[in-house]
Amino acid sequence: MTMTDKVETLEKAETPVAETSSTHTEVGTAAVSAIPADELARMTDDVIGALKTVYDPEIPADIYELGLVYKIDIEDDRSVKIEMTLTAPGCPVAGEMPGWVQDAVSAVEGVSFVDVTMTFDPPWTPDRMSEEAQVAVGWY
Repeated sequence: MTMTDKVETLEKAETPVAETSSTHTEVGTAAVSAIPADELARMTDDVIGALKTVYDPEIPADIYELGLVYKIDIEDDRSVKIEMTLTAPGCPVAGEMPGWVQDAVSAVEGVSFVDVTMTFDPPWTPDRMSEEAQVAVGWY
């Protein structure tokens, strides 16, 4: 039986961040990941680092700091599932952005496969932006 254990990555207390999780195999009453904890932590940091290399071409901030990434799942088989949004459904790069994200995260050591899903529920709002992104766009 498998379950998803949510591991929140909090880089900034007031910044909404992506929810990061790994699929675990339940043994007795304890959930044990098939990925060693230190490797899962490294992969999580590296995936977030890769996401920070992808920029919205209309806004001078990366997609992670903009709050466009809603969820990151690192599965036991080391595949990564990313749920994200865009600043608006009619964004001119809507067709290209998932490929940019897939390319960036696929380059992370240990990642076997990347699946990027776009969603507009909930819709993105500027309050999802980190302080860093707010400074980059001149809102802070």
